[in-house]
Amino acid sequence: MPDRSRWSRSRWSLRVAVAVLAACTPLAAAGTGSAEPFFRDQTAVDASEFGPLCTPDDSAAGTPDEASLEELSGLVSAGGLLYAVGDSGSDRAVAVMDGNCAVQRWLPLPVDPYDVEDMASGPDGRLWLADTGDNGRRRDTVALIAMDRDTGAGELHRLTYPDGPHDAETALVQRDGTPLIVTKEVFGAGNVYRPAGGAVVGDLASPGPTPLEKVGTLDVAETNGADDATTGSGTTAPALHSTMFTGGAVSADGTVAAIRSYSDVFLFSAPDGDLAAAFAAGPVVRAHVPQQPQGESIAFTENGDLLIASEAREGPVPPIQALPGAVSRVQEQARAQTAADEASAQSPGTVWGIGVAGGAVVLVVVAGFLIRRRAR
Repeated sequence: MPDRSRWSRSRWSLRVAVAVLAACTPLAAAGTGSAEPFFRDQTAVDASEFGPLCTPDDSAAGTPDEASLEELSGLVSAGGLLYAVGDSGSDRAVAVMDGNCAVQRWLPLPVDPYDVEDMASGPDGRLWLADTGDNGRRRDTVALIAMDRDTGAGELHRLTYPDGPHDAETALVQRDGTPLIVTKEVFGAGNVYRPAGGAVVGDLASPGPTPLEKVGTLDVAETNGADDATTGSGTTAPALHSTMFTGGAVSADGTVAAIRSYSDVFLFSAPDGDLAAAFAAGPVVRAHVPQQPQGESIAFTENGDLLIASEAREGPVPPIQALPGAVSRVQEQARAQTAADEASAQSPGTVWGIGVAGGAVVLVVVAGFLIRRRAR
């Protein structure tokens, strides 16, 4: 008569072995053939980590016609000063502010713009204003306007998209001088464009136009879960806040880029200065921004703090907010990710491949042994 208790134990052992083998199989697959760590964290920054820096005040300098900080759309920090510009209808002059956000003087634009939406600092020390707004998507050309920070002198550089009109509120200049424009899309990823062939700002034709070429997309969908879609402020529908890009900035050393939306700032590591590649790799840090009426401007200070500002939307001019140490935070997070990637790449077989695969072999042998015992 067969020993039923022994057979029950054997059958139970077989089931356990098969279950463990099934659980280990995907882990083995995850560890082999990929240098990506099994768990990859992205640093999240709470809005409470921002603090008010100062509130723009033009009472002492007066305000020229068709210029206003109530529509603040572009911001640059350079040489201990802040440079700010409004958008369409209030973008005929750049405000030069001191460290307390008091306007010291205004610099009239060297050309009559259509709709300035962002501003960047180039490696040549000049300001580069992005005349790229096109809500109706009907402009034949957009433009970058060069401007001397001291005199306001400059010139127009027209640009043409290769695939029809786009609305864009984000412009950045890499440390090598290559300008990038990121479009503002209601749904989906933004498109990233640069002058054809990677021409730098100093080589752009004036007045042009210079053709643009698409070099990638900026897709933060994976970091914008449905649970986060209600963050942010202003009048834009909450679900759209984090995918509508409204401004960009590059750190003083060119190794960190920031792209903002109405609800978030996405920070990218670019140790080699290649921003398009950094966008493709995805953000290293995501920061929720504090409540703003309509946040559209962003800048890095020379010591690595992050600044964000907003339009007033018929209320008082909001303060500029600061996130201290943003650049160093991104660099530290990027180094930690690189170290994790290298560790995973050096021993994927030992950690998951060989270890789990070896365990799987043992389990198969045990299962075979139990089956043979059942046959007896």
